[in-house]
Amino acid sequence: MKLQQKMLNRTKKPSTIWGYVACVSALLYAVPHLWWGMGISVAFPGEYKSSSDNVWSVAIGFWVMGFIAILAALFALSFIKSWGQRFPRFILLTLGWIGSIGLTFWGLGFFYLRFFIEIGRAISPPQFIYQDLNVHLIIWGYIWYSLFLVWGISLGLTVLNYQKGSLVQNGRASKSMFIDR
Repeated sequence: MKLQQKMLNRTKKPSTIWGYVACVSALLYAVPHLWWGMGISVAFPGEYKSSSDNVWSVAIGFWVMGFIAILAALFALSFIKSWGQRFPRFILLTLGWIGSIGLTFWGLGFFYLRFFIEIGRAISPPQFIYQDLNVHLIIWGYIWYSLFLVWGISLGLTVLNYQKGSLVQNGRASKSMFIDR
């Protein structure tokens, strides 16, 4: 039995790496939002002073998004930790696939837009010309939207591994039910 458990743990490890990558990606999104909410301008894209002074904009744009990202990090861990088995499989899979697809397409959207701006097929509206021509903001955009891409893909791989693993476990459970009878 111990040998079988060791083999299960050994084969389980590579599939858990993606869950940790998704968790860390969510935290890398959360942390800057929280420190921006505290008034720390480090790594803010553009001029921090140009961000809204409206209390609700700061609360939603920084604090709420930061805490939602922390919840998303815990959500990613729910696929690879034993406490995640308390949640219904259908809900985890549905939310996981929606999150994965949404984050992946959000990340790809920036690259798609940059590509069409560079080849001249898209023209920036006047209010975005500064952002679309500023090299520092473009580099920041590539870094930031790569985070979304990594987050979405790693979450998708986590969900896929969870889906396959839970099907295998359900298959074993149903076989043992029929064998026991």
